[in-house]
Amino acid sequence: MIRFPNAKINLGLRIVSRRPDGYHNIETVFYPIQLQDALEVVSTTEGDTRLTLSGIVIDGDSRDNLVMKAWRRLSERFSLPPVSIHLHKAIPFGAGLGGGSADAAFLLAMVRDYFHLPLSDEELDREAAALGADCPFFLHNKPLLARGIGDEFEPVSLSLKGYRLVLVKPSVAVPTAVAYSLVTPAEPEEPVSETIARPVSEWRDRLVNDFEKSVFARFPEIGAIKESLYEAGAVYASMSGSGSSVFGLFDQEVDLTDRYRTCFVWSGPCEV
Repeated sequence: MIRFPNAKINLGLRIVSRRPDGYHNIETVFYPIQLQDALEVVSTTEGDTRLTLSGIVIDGDSRDNLVMKAWRRLSERFSLPPVSIHLHKAIPFGAGLGGGSADAAFLLAMVRDYFHLPLSDEELDREAAALGADCPFFLHNKPLLARGIGDEFEPVSLSLKGYRLVLVKPSVAVPTAVAYSLVTPAEPEEPVSETIARPVSEWRDRLVNDFEKSVFARFPEIGAIKESLYEAGAVYASMSGSGSSVFGLFDQEVDLTDRYRTCFVWSGPCEV
């Protein structure tokens, strides 16, 4: 069985308040994009389940990968036989694109289907939430308004069909904990849920990512990418999540590969 976990971008990201548990309440829209990893699950005669990797190099022990944590949750709950898992990484990590969360969520769904497990969609959501706040989003994979710590979802009527997305990730990485430590929570004058209802042409300077101010100050090259996307004709541009990737929405075909020779660059349609 093979499936293709996809990335997401954040449309707006407001840090609304700090919670007693130390986390932050946010408001954002998760929007799926067609940048994809590849994830395969097959039977094995090996004694243990193993994860092999290809594509973008991931540091660390593969047993600590979120995919393996997802496998262990269901394997231990249902006493499953071992399988062989292969993950080909094409989604950059440390980019604000949710690639690791997508891989874990897809693995849960694949294992349920592969072994015909008696798990409802709601139960699978709970399993995913135990792995990460945004993991359940990738089980739904449609534009969703997220609140709380990014784990409370509401449907949102939004389509970017007809727009072209250009995604640029520089070599720098922004640790999420550092990004959060640099922002001051505040209730926005206009919630993301209202801004997103406006035409895309009105999003600039309205649909805000609260991480940008502090992240751009520390990593000016990320801010420079946003400005250059506007210079190239983007209707809207923003950093995704806590960075370091930046995306631009264009109403026409563009090729910016030469402009960002030292960066990871991906482009594709915004249809979902």
